[in-house]
Amino acid sequence: MYRSMISCIVAGLSVLLAAPTSAASVGCNGNSALCSRKYSNVTQIGSHDSAFVGVLLPDNQYIPVTDQLNFGIRFLQAQTHKKDGGIEMCHTSCLELDVGSLSSYLSPIKTWLDGNRNEVLTLLLTNGDAIPVSQFGSVFAALGLDEYAYAPGANLAMDQWPTLQSMIDAGKRLVVFMDYHADPSSVPYILDEFTYFFETPYDVTDKTFNQCTLDRPGGASANGRMYIVNHFLDVDIFGILIPDQINAPKTNSQSSILAQSNLCYQTWGRMPNFILVSAGFRPPTLRLS
Repeated sequence: MYRSMISCIVAGLSVLLAAPTSAASVGCNGNSALCSRKYSNVTQIGSHDSAFVGVLLPDNQYIPVTDQLNFGIRFLQAQTHKKDGGIEMCHTSCLELDVGSLSSYLSPIKTWLDGNRNEVLTLLLTNGDAIPVSQFGSVFAALGLDEYAYAPGANLAMDQWPTLQSMIDAGKRLVVFMDYHADPSSVPYILDEFTYFFETPYDVTDKTFNQCTLDRPGGASANGRMYIVNHFLDVDIFGILIPDQINAPKTNSQSSILAQSNLCYQTWGRMPNFILVSAGFRPPTLRLS
């Protein structure tokens, strides 16, 4: 059973391909075996706080979003905040770290989707400032990203999601979630995260990641929900949590990711859907042999 489970993880982690993707990539998300899989039955690596690229203490990634995608990331998570009536990509607050507008963040994603037509991409935006979802919709529409966005039309059970191939064939290759204040009646393709997912704890400081408990939404059941594993490590410096960049190579290693995935499989009886990594995602540490 253990060996079979590990084989499923290895097959499911489609983003752990050694070579960058291109428009000529075959299969679905770089792997022909995934084409017949339902969206809800694929395990992929995600980029936590994907917009914050650099070497400052609040930064979470070393390489820009386009490079993250080229190296196999298929799930992008990012924080948004309200600023001067617009939507800005800010870490915790725009006073701490501001890397530009939502439009500037989404623009290279649109370009990448244009050039990679066999790829299904997922985007999770936080909305702690309760910005009306219609404002997000206006940004998506202005860029033409709304044409790629998948709108189910109703809440889907896990087994009702389409296959990756059918999403690619339909041209609906972008799935968008929002953690709070989504309103599908206003923007039907921006979906409520916690209707569909639960998450494991974040702000983890234990290097062993020896847990896979349901953290959010509080008091909810795991039944019927996909799930996101927060596999990124923070370090506590005088009560302030910052990304642990020193230990990033070990945190983002195959052995560390598979160890927590194994624990999650044992806990929930099914694979994670997305595994979020941070603190300088470096693709070579994730190669499979």
